Amino acid sequence: MDAEGLALLLPPVTLAALVDSWLREDCPGLNYAALVSGAGPSQAALWAKSPGVLAGQPFFDAIFTQLNCQVSWFLPEGSKLVPVARVAEVRGPAHCLLLGERVALNTLARCSGIASAAAAAVEAARGAGWTGHVAGTRKTTPGFRLVEKYGLLVGGAASHRYDLGGLVMVKDNHVVAAGGVEKQAVRAARQAADFTLKVEVECSSLQEAVQAAEAGADLVLLDNFKPEELHPTATVLKAQFPSVAVEASGGITLDNLPQFCGPHIDVISMGMLTQAAPALDFSLKLFAKEVAPVPKIH
Repeated sequence: MDAEGLALLLPPVTLAALVDSWLREDCPGLNYAALVSGAGPSQAALWAKSPGVLAGQPFFDAIFTQLNCQVSWFLPEGSKLVPVARVAEVRGPAHCLLLGERVALNTLARCSGIASAAAAAVEAARGAGWTGHVAGTRKTTPGFRLVEKYGLLVGGAASHRYDLGGLVMVKDNHVVAAGGVEKQAVRAARQAADFTLKVEVECSSLQEAVQAAEAGADLVLLDNFKPEELHPTATVLKAQFPSVAVEASGGITLDNLPQFCGPHIDVISMGMLTQAAPALDFSLKLFAKEVAPVPKIH
């Protein structure tokens, strides 16, 4: 999907509620600084000061729309940024521009940082000749998941399950809670999922992976496998269960990602895309007001 078209995925009501909560968090009471800036019409330029992928325009727009400001973009969503780049202009009452400034910059910087990390991971995977899915995880910031999952998509990665309802994942703690019998836990998950959801099972050995596949798993997560263990395990599993998808996760970084790419790996998920991606640097600078010349006295 085109990066600009991804904005259609964002539910307007959810987006408006998020923006409202962010603005309330930053200014829950009196805004004394508004007395300094005033309410006169003003204009500001958005500058990108670090390289990366631009992501988060719908959130930036929604923040300033709620504050009666208008945003004009010079670059489309998903653009590669080369500093220093003039990305957009924002117009509106001065006190509203400044009220939304930090919230909008924080959101844009974080979303763009995640998109940049996702794009770098996808590029590394494709450079290794691998055509599977690079994905994020549920390791997101509470209250900020929509932004972070959106950033993954703009960067070209898969978002993985958005929440607990998107996929039935049986992890080690689920097996313990179910009585310690993996097949029993997987069959219970299979029954709960019915025909509408896929079932994924976290496995730490080939034996566990085979048991999961036999019990009806759609996906097997080979967690914390070293590359030299991962690929032989995936090869054997795929030979027996060719329709079962294999996901690799745990300890995967941009540097070692190519080592995890292989013909029997379908998905590589990386928590660091949302947990460790550095935010990009943006700034919003108001245009200086023209000072009326002092009349000459003759």
